[in-house]
Amino acid sequence: MNQSFQVDLRGIVDLLSHHLYSSPRVYVRELMQNAVDAITARRTAAPTAPASVWLETSAATGDGTLRVHDTGLGLTEQQVHELLATIGRSGKRDELGFSRHEFLGQFGIGLLSCFLVADEIRVQTRHEGHPTVYWTGYSDGRYQVAAGPDRQEVGTTVTLVPRRDAVSWLETQRVRDLATLYGEMLPYPVRVDGALVTAETLPWQAGNRTAVTALAEQTFGFTPFDVIELSVPEAGLTGVALVLPNAANPAAKSGHRVYLKRMLLAEGAEDVLPPWAFFARCVVDATELRPTASREALYEDSLLESVREQLGEQLRGWLVNLSRHDPDRLNRFLSVHHLGVKALAMHDEEMLRLVDQWWPMETNMGRMTLSEVRRRHGVVRYSANNDEFRQLAAVAAAQGLVVVNGGYTYDAELIERLPVLDPSIMVDRLDPSDLSTRFDTLDPATELTLRPFLATAQRTLDPLGCEVVLRAFDPPTMPALYLTDRDATFQRRLRQTAQTADDLWAGVLSAFEKADAQVRPQLVLNHRNPLVRRVVALPTPELVGLTVQSLYGQALLFGHHPLRPADTALLNRSFLDLIDLAVPHTPREDS
Repeated sequence: MNQSFQVDLRGIVDLLSHHLYSSPRVYVRELMQNAVDAITARRTAAPTAPASVWLETSAATGDGTLRVHDTGLGLTEQQVHELLATIGRSGKRDELGFSRHEFLGQFGIGLLSCFLVADEIRVQTRHEGHPTVYWTGYSDGRYQVAAGPDRQEVGTTVTLVPRRDAVSWLETQRVRDLATLYGEMLPYPVRVDGALVTAETLPWQAGNRTAVTALAEQTFGFTPFDVIELSVPEAGLTGVALVLPNAANPAAKSGHRVYLKRMLLAEGAEDVLPPWAFFARCVVDATELRPTASREALYEDSLLESVREQLGEQLRGWLVNLSRHDPDRLNRFLSVHHLGVKALAMHDEEMLRLVDQWWPMETNMGRMTLSEVRRRHGVVRYSANNDEFRQLAAVAAAQGLVVVNGGYTYDAELIERLPVLDPSIMVDRLDPSDLSTRFDTLDPATELTLRPFLATAQRTLDPLGCEVVLRAFDPPTMPALYLTDRDATFQRRLRQTAQTADDLWAGVLSAFEKADAQVRPQLVLNHRNPLVRRVVALPTPELVGLTVQSLYGQALLFGHHPLRPADTALLNRSFLDLIDLAVPHTPREDS
């Protein structure tokens, strides 16, 4: 024997309120959606039929109820039973004509949402050529249909009797605010207690920049740097992108205002624009995009993905147009939103060309665009991180080398992508060890004289795996540099890891070792530095060893190199020994 499911209306309402809708406030939207759909249905057959929606709050009704009137199609008694008292029978809605594409929502589930704030819903409705139907639904699942005096006009009136714990949701000011929020862009006039809350046209369709600016200030709280018109015909989408006047956090999700058939769908919809376009907020209206079940967000499908790509193309086109026709404005934009443009340039050649020509990067000889670096120096030489740049910038400049700081977000990757624009572009990552080849060697006589010093210094740093070299280079204010090439660093760390790994992994790692690789970093002492010249003249090996250790530690710290336990111990020991030498000993301490 077949049995029918029993539906607990209170349970359904609880499900809606806690798991589908974000807030009971959607009841106003659902009531207006039903009214607009009814008007749309009526105007399909009678284009000149009256079209208006008006809400009467408790200030007008005087009994605490809320009434919503519309001049729409109205319902017959059969449709009342099929639409208002049936949950989930979509086939019957299609059959009766209330699930057509041009409609915003569906009558049944929309009216059901009113139980979020009401214990009783009264519907008075009249369809052309049919008597008026009076339907009353209760939150416990009961409903009744009764006869009553005929209303003269075709249309529907919905009356909500509030629950005791939801009276505030039906207060006059709240209803007016919600009706304005959800319905201000609707194509039919909507009034609350006689006051119009809808605009005649969408602000961006009026061609009025002042109106769009006011919309940005009202919606997002900022005056836009610029306004970009958006259009995706296949989605029936129109709107504007509003460029932020201040820098935005690229990690934060951007919230956009989205209307669906001119009814507000979401105040903070995400993923409408591509992730790199975090410098803009958009306000759009669409007819073809699909909402989620709660009608508070967009459904992720192939059409939404296509819309996102096309909107990204339109923002990209705006940037290219600025670069060609308004470079000063582009520079002002880049000074604020360069991260977004650089993120796009990671995958887009046109944006990479824009960054190459217009975005000034930090170099050791002042800020320059990459194209300017190439024009002046031929090669784009760069350091991959900020610490390396700060260590070598002055030294490289003194040797006539221009180095771009690639340590900022995306910069190193973008520099490496430059040959995509032109294979002849030369890009070279600066290896610190390359600088030592540009330093001047000492004359043979001086070098011969300093051999004992170098031998002592080398014995001091041999336990740390560092080679001591004496050279002359600019600037003379720098006493020492700690230099190591990338291959040496890799080989040294490889060997250290292999020493602590088990036999299996040690064997695997050994396959990457280079038997002839020079893995010793260099401490390059600058003979042009007055302090170094005094150090090489010290009379005893003990003093030479102590000062060389101190210079080694200072070079490590200056270059922001990672400190091994042995390096840390050396720094502590040399520091304390220097203090011990500087502080006179008392006779009692010496005894």
